[in-house]
Amino acid sequence: MLNETNYDITAWWNDQSFPGKDLFRISPEGALSFSGFQFLKERNNVVYFSLDTADVVLKNQMEKFQGLEAKFRDWEVEWLAAEDKLKLAEKVDHAREALLHFSGLGDVARLASLLHSWEEALVELTKETYEAKLKLAEQAEALADSEHFKEGAQAFRDIAEKWKNTGHLDRYRNDKLYNRIEAARKKFTERRRHFLEEEEKDMINNLDLKIEIVEKAEVLANSGEWKNTTEQYHKLMDEWKAVGKTPGKKNEELWQRLLAAKNTFFDRKKVHYNEVQHEHEVNYGLKEALIARAEAIKESTDWGNTTLAFTQLMEEWKKIGRVQQEKSDELWARFNAACDHFFEHKKAHFGNLRQTFDANYQLKKELLDRAHDLKNSTHFNDATAEFGELMDAWKKIGPVAREHSNAIWDEFNEARRFFFARKDADRDRRKQHQAARNHARIEDAKNKIVQITEDIREEEQKLLDFAAALDNISPGKKAGELKAHLENLIKESRHTLAQLKERQALANAPEKSEKGGEVQAS
Repeated sequence: MLNETNYDITAWWNDQSFPGKDLFRISPEGALSFSGFQFLKERNNVVYFSLDTADVVLKNQMEKFQGLEAKFRDWEVEWLAAEDKLKLAEKVDHAREALLHFSGLGDVARLASLLHSWEEALVELTKETYEAKLKLAEQAEALADSEHFKEGAQAFRDIAEKWKNTGHLDRYRNDKLYNRIEAARKKFTERRRHFLEEEEKDMINNLDLKIEIVEKAEVLANSGEWKNTTEQYHKLMDEWKAVGKTPGKKNEELWQRLLAAKNTFFDRKKVHYNEVQHEHEVNYGLKEALIARAEAIKESTDWGNTTLAFTQLMEEWKKIGRVQQEKSDELWARFNAACDHFFEHKKAHFGNLRQTFDANYQLKKELLDRAHDLKNSTHFNDATAEFGELMDAWKKIGPVAREHSNAIWDEFNEARRFFFARKDADRDRRKQHQAARNHARIEDAKNKIVQITEDIREEEQKLLDFAAALDNISPGKKAGELKAHLENLIKESRHTLAQLKERQALANAPEKSEKGGEVQAS
């Protein structure tokens, strides 16, 4: 305890030495403030020191900051090891978020400078990736009006392959450039389709459809959205089966490309799930070790240190990650049982309610600080799970003094409500976006149906004209030859009409399916 005469908190602070101290200052009343650095704003009254608890509070604050430094060390190792650093953009965002809401005392300037170097590198890499993808978009647009359909189709496939290998870019600019390529490709494909229809309408049309299916499959081959992409491959296989005949040699070539893309994805999916399984097994072992540590100290009567030890164990537990679903509840129940055992004995032991209330208040204050850190998170699933864990931990801590109870609970609950309101708003925005996409697909299907219906009417009129001409053939040397020619035209027209009606039925089916989906979604 530092309560000697003429030794105030300012003198104590001047005697301390640790990295990053120059960014912090203390008032004569013991209020610690952060001066700010780069993008980190100044903070006042970060924590309060008093002479009788100054050393303990300083140690606690430095330990808090050490946790953040440990995260940055892990991120730095991953950064140095990564070949494609653009894939780490999201983790760099996490690092910025963590630093913006840092707690504790330490060398903030070093972490901020490290983060700044990562962000500068990402900006330069993103610029290079954007220029490369912009060039691909311009090449695609230059091809859109090409009359060399065979070479143009190959060129678009080359562009798609280069696009897959170009690298990561933020979603807004990536989607904008990709949409330009897709618009050019659609324009080219439509012109190519009309050109080929004049030579061999049915088989070439089917060939185009299968090429589109294969190209979609090849684009999906390197996808990491396992569930959604699996469903898309099933749909693509169904679409392939629904398409009519195409030239045999080309059909086999496309089929092999489709199988190759499909196998590439599912081989990658298998590897991914094997890696996840391995990660779950590693996490299981780590949580087993934490349970053993918890059970080893659950009978301790060193209430203060053991409470801190259980808090540390809980923090380590949250950092480990997931295990197999069927084992998760069992592990949590065992860990929770050890925690409950200790805290129930602690509660029974303390006759001095005030001491218990003060300890509980400090623990709840730490949970409240974490809730404030989480409430602005955009990682809704992880944050939701952690809010659940915070609530579980809150319930286990026990009561605090009456003068603090309502205020700290209201502040904690307000942080939760704020987060879940943001989560609900985000979900509503995504639902509205999906509804708009569904509407656009329905309108496209309607336009196709209108065109096919018009083609059917024209073909039916041709059939009537051929039949009338057949009935009105004048006798003569050419009558037999003319009759045979008209009968052949009628046969071809009927065949064309049957195919158009089949296409009309296929076009109507997705429209009904979309309408059904809209009703269900509403």
